Amino acid sequence: METADIEALFTRGDGSFLCARWGRPIVPVVFGVSDETLPVLKGAFEAVAQLADHPMAETDVELGANLMVFFCRDWDELPEVPHLDRLVPDLGPVVARLEEAEANQYRIFRFDEAGAIRAAFVFLRMDAELSAVPAETLALSQAVQTILLWSDRAFTETAPLILHEETVMLRPEIAAVIRAAYDPVLPATATDPSHALRLAARIGDLP
Repeated sequence: METADIEALFTRGDGSFLCARWGRPIVPVVFGVSDETLPVLKGAFEAVAQLADHPMAETDVELGANLMVFFCRDWDELPEVPHLDRLVPDLGPVVARLEEAEANQYRIFRFDEAGAIRAAFVFLRMDAELSAVPAETLALSQAVQTILLWSDRAFTETAPLILHEETVMLRPEIAAVIRAAYDPVLPATATDPSHALRLAARIGDLP
């Protein structure tokens, strides 16, 4: 990828640059799906974490679970989830905005003192569009979009996944960015666009 392409992946709609990775082992938990679907979701998160060479764990000492994925049929189900308003400030207004926008997914990230990701909350409203997506594809897409703090515009025109010989897989260039961003030599978070140059240099060195 060109440096400009990498920079665009982390340049937000307001023009600010922010790239952040997880600063602790990832502990996912999923709500609102059948037991049969859980291994598919867990497998996707494990695969992407392995790509990043980032650990997963059974529990987070501070939060218990730090990556929570909620499936629902309608956004108005969220305020009924016990204690969710403690995790998502202004839950009522958030739900109202999602309903007005007819959105089908929403992600919130929390950060530690160093700016690294400490928690993420993913909300998926299973409308007709998402319900038509195979579970494996949906799971991999969410895993990719939570392994780093991407720009809010990163995948609006080009999805992070591609279909290759009837198999859905992560785009090689996006996989390379993830691997480079988790290089332990690099900081866990960066707000200077020059960080894209450092990522590009590492992508060029990847086997």
